[in-house]
This record gives sequence, structure tokens and C-alpha cells, in this order.
Amino acid sequence: MFRRPPLPDFPPGGLLVGGAARDWLRGVTPRDFDWAVPDPAAAARQRAEGTGGAVFPLDAERGYWRVSAPGGVQHDFVPLPPDIADDLLRRDFTVNALALTAGREVIDPAGGGADLRAKRLRMVRPENLRADPLRAWRAARLSVTLGFSLAPATAHEVQQVAAALAAGTLAVPAAERVRDEVQTLLAHPLAAHGIQQLEDLGLLALTVPELRAGRSLTQGGFHHLDVYGHSLEALHQLIARQPHASLPLRWAALLHDIGKPPTAATDPDTGRRTFYGHDKVGAKLTYRILTRLKLPAGEIAHASRLVGAHMLPLPANAKEARRFVHRRRELLPDLLSVMLADREAARGPASTPASRYAYALGMERVLAALEEQPSAPAPLLTGQEIMELLGLEPGPGVGQAVRALAEAAATHEVSDAQGARAFLKAWARG
Repeated sequence: MFRRPPLPDFPPGGLLVGGAARDWLRGVTPRDFDWAVPDPAAAARQRAEGTGGAVFPLDAERGYWRVSAPGGVQHDFVPLPPDIADDLLRRDFTVNALALTAGREVIDPAGGGADLRAKRLRMVRPENLRADPLRAWRAARLSVTLGFSLAPATAHEVQQVAAALAAGTLAVPAAERVRDEVQTLLAHPLAAHGIQQLEDLGLLALTVPELRAGRSLTQGGFHHLDVYGHSLEALHQLIARQPHASLPLRWAALLHDIGKPPTAATDPDTGRRTFYGHDKVGAKLTYRILTRLKLPAGEIAHASRLVGAHMLPLPANAKEARRFVHRRRELLPDLLSVMLADREAARGPASTPASRYAYALGMERVLAALEEQPSAPAPLLTGQEIMELLGLEPGPGVGQAVRALAEAAATHEVSDAQGARAFLKAWARG
């Protein structure tokens, strides 16, 4: 059924287990190898010598070792259990409860081979999911990333686990572990479908409950979907145009309207629903959500700033485009990607070919200005020269003058030191 790729040499007496065996059986070359061996430390050192990789203990007391080999390939070594079938039956899903011998014989106590051929994700036993509730998120992630259907009984049990987590009768896994599952799902081409899978299984309420608040919240105008549906469609539109979009950019597309539910109101004069300030509220919520999920600080800041800036009006001429680039340079071109995804996810009655064309022209102006000036122009005057020219003491006023001159240079109002002095004198006069 599948063309099997080559495998590295097996360690003496070792078995290839879990996801690596699964991937090999479905014709995919593994990059993360899990080996069950009689002597993990010796096997790890031997593999490191053979690959030129780095070896280190994951848990020396339990005999867990890892080799990070060149090319991003990873080999983990754990002790060979006394009863491999019993060990496999304690795993999460049947397609992961597989082992492979050096002779390419398959050990399959849970019927994972049949599920693999049927492209079906099925739990080994309900108690296995409850033993580690993170496996509920893994069910959503694997069903999407492997392209497998979730067996009905497994989907039901995952929903039961989610309900127990919500009720506090099961302990919620560490945020870092949940983050890793969600980020792997978010990195997939079908990430929007994956978010919906989390919702269907009752897991979104445990992950990003703020996103669910947009369900059934209608918008009108440019929008034809509720806030929740629009958010998923924006993520889909982003990935369709940028398959290699970074994770912070994907988060920004998904969360760009997260501020709409708490800012929803009705205009008393028109009766229309409004969301004034949702971009700024959304930036704060994005920061809170991604901090809760333990993302790196730089990624949190970038995604939050993208959300906070996504409602900026696009420039109407070249000078405005240069100012737009100057003020938001550190967010570009990602900001344009979020704005375009937002726009393309909206197909309400106010969205017309003419409005979309005008939006495209604004995008083109920004891109042209960014190409013309990919980095900020060099300062025309030093801070000391500015202080002497304007008679300023060190303080906030100097910074204001520096920024004003930098923007004037970026928008081509000034181009040399003489023009910079004239500009600053006029600026200081107000």
C-alpha cells in the first residue's frame, strides 16, 4: 500500500516504536526516532558516534537518552520493556501502539495496522486518555496532521475528558505541553480546520475560550460570517496565500478580532452593531492569551502588535505610504498579511469589487514604499546637533525632535542636513 523509505541501522536488540514506526509503515520518512533498547546509554553513544550528533541524558535515572543528529533528526533511547505488547497497550492511539523489529516484523497488539490503512485514529483504551489528558489535544492534532478520521467512540471519549477537565475532576496539563500540541496544529496547512476540531471536541474552551465568545456574534457591513467564523476564515486565507507563514503571524490572523466580543455595542441612532476600539482591546487580549500559553516573549509581542495595528487605514498616496512604512516598519510585511487575510475573509454586502480594488491599491502603495526604503534612512543630524540647533537640554523634547526629523526624512520632506535644520526650526515654532 505504501512505499517504505529506508531506515537507519537498528541498535542491537532494539525496536523502533510509536510514531516513527507508524510513519515508516505509511511511507513517510521519520525524523524523530524512538528506540526501545537493552542498554539506552550505550546505544545513544553509538548512534552519536555514527551520526556526529550530540548525546545527552533526558532522564539518566530512568535510562532515557537522546541524540540530536545533523539535519534536525532526533533519536530517543529508552529501556526495552519486559513485555513490549503490554507497553504498547498503554499508549494513546492504536496507530502509535506499533513496534518494528530489525527484520521489519510489525508488533501490533491493538490493531493499529488496520486503522493505519483505514486512515482512522482510534484510542487504545479510554483509561489511557485519562491517564494523560494531554492526549485529548493530541487526538485533535493527529487527526488533522495525519489526515485521519477520528473514530466516533474516540471522539466521544475525548469530549468526556474535556468535560472532566472543565469540571476539575481531571488535572489540566501544563500550559507548555498544550502549547506544543496547539502550535503543531496551527503550523499545519489545515490549521483552521484544526481549531474547529478543538471546538468540536470541547477543547477550545480549555485553550482559547476568548475565541469562542465570537460564536453567533454577527457583524454586518463587510462581513458575512460571525466573529468566530470570520476569525477561522482569516487564518485560512492567510495560509492559502502564505503556506510558510510564521506561528506569530498565524496567531495574529486567528486572534485579530478577539477584541470584538467585549467591545460589541449597538449604535442608538442607526441600530448597527459596533466594535469601537476592538483592535486595542484585542492586542491586550492576544498578549494575555499567548502569555498564558507560554509562547516566547518576542513572539507574544509581535502577534499582539499586529492585532493592535490591523485596523490602520491604508495610505491614499505615496507620501502617506512612506509615513505608514516608517511608523510600522518593524511589523511589515506581516501587518499587510494580517490585513489582507482579514479583508479576504469578509464578503458581506458592503464588500464590492470597487472596494476590494481600492484596498489592493493601498496595499501596493505600502509595498512600493517598503521596496523603495527597506530600512530607515540614516539620521541627517545627531542628537547633539539637534540640541544645539534648538537650544534644548537632554530630555523628552530631544526625542520628539529626533522622531519628527526621522519621519520627515522617511517621507522625503527633507534630504540633507541643511533641509533638516530648516525643518526643525519650523517644527520648533509649532
